[in-house]
Amino acid sequence: MPVPADESDGTRAMEPGPFGVEIGRALRPNSKVLPGRARAHNRSLVLQTLYRGSGLSRADLARKTGLTRVTISDLVAELIRDGLVLETGHRDEARPGKPAVLLEVNRSWAQIIGVDLSEDRTFRGAVLSLDGAVEERAEVDLEGATGPEALTKALALIDELRAVATRRVLGIGIGSPGVVDPAGVVDAAPNLGWSQLALQRAVAEHTGLHAYAANDANVAVLAEHGYGPAEGDMILVKLGHGVGAGLIVGGSLVWGSRYAAGEIGQVATRDAAGEQPGGEPHPRALESVISVPQLNARLASGADREELLEDAGVRLGEVLAPIVGALNLAEVVLSGPEDLVQGAFMSATLRTLQRRTMSGFHTGVTVRMTRLGRDIVVRGAAVMVLSRELGVS
Repeated sequence: MPVPADESDGTRAMEPGPFGVEIGRALRPNSKVLPGRARAHNRSLVLQTLYRGSGLSRADLARKTGLTRVTISDLVAELIRDGLVLETGHRDEARPGKPAVLLEVNRSWAQIIGVDLSEDRTFRGAVLSLDGAVEERAEVDLEGATGPEALTKALALIDELRAVATRRVLGIGIGSPGVVDPAGVVDAAPNLGWSQLALQRAVAEHTGLHAYAANDANVAVLAEHGYGPAEGDMILVKLGHGVGAGLIVGGSLVWGSRYAAGEIGQVATRDAAGEQPGGEPHPRALESVISVPQLNARLASGADREELLEDAGVRLGEVLAPIVGALNLAEVVLSGPEDLVQGAFMSATLRTLQRRTMSGFHTGVTVRMTRLGRDIVVRGAAVMVLSRELGVS
């Protein structure tokens, strides 16, 4: 049955990784820090450098991180003892002296379970490698379940994934619809009938493993940051049963003052008609026009495809323009069915952004489809676990 939010004892049955839940922390460590947190941070800095690099020696790590060779030697020795780093041989060098020993992250050290609860008919999940590659898949039909029954189905899916994992499980990441706070409490997910559900704690107590839950659009933007080509500040818009967005600014996920940053689905747009999450009427809700069920229903009723999708793209661009302008974002990434989002929809979104933002400063913004497809949430869940447990992404 649902586990209510409990402010008295945290959200996990087990202690979190070295970084825990930290609003505003950069996803990737990139410099040394002062004493107090230095060792955990520097360990993650070394791991991050190896995770994103290849064929590096201890001397290379010292140059890239700014840490002393003594510190690097100590940290690498610890990581090798823990099995996280491997020595892979010597570098071929013509220079005199002892050749450098090359280091790599041990990609087979552990696996990660990623779960996507955002689809309207199915809960999906995967067992992933430390590289984010999907190694096993599973899914369960939602069959209209809500409340405790929906949570039971989610836990059954996780049990199925644990059964097919072949190595230790580093952690479980979950992307859930609705507003989810940094402690993994689902404040409101109307489609699943969840309110103040301590999802993260429920999964941790059920499995005995570290678990991390976040809004599905926030998880999706982590995937784009970790495994996609994104380089600068960005917003990812996820079109599915509803419409949501995740933002990364300055290398950090944006949560918002009440953890609802990116909830653009209920933003008013012209003559749309929709409903707020609590069931209260909202006269002009964006997701009542451009969510996937709404678009498909209007197409099935005989609406002109090109005209409908162009109008939907314009409406999205109108909502995004103030966000792009205020934050000077470099790119907008769209996630959703390609047959709907590519083409007229995406082109209209870009044109609207260019027309409604300051020329010379925002007209260079790009709008593109994600390359991660339907796996974007489960892969983002893997990034969340990596970041929280090892401090890398």
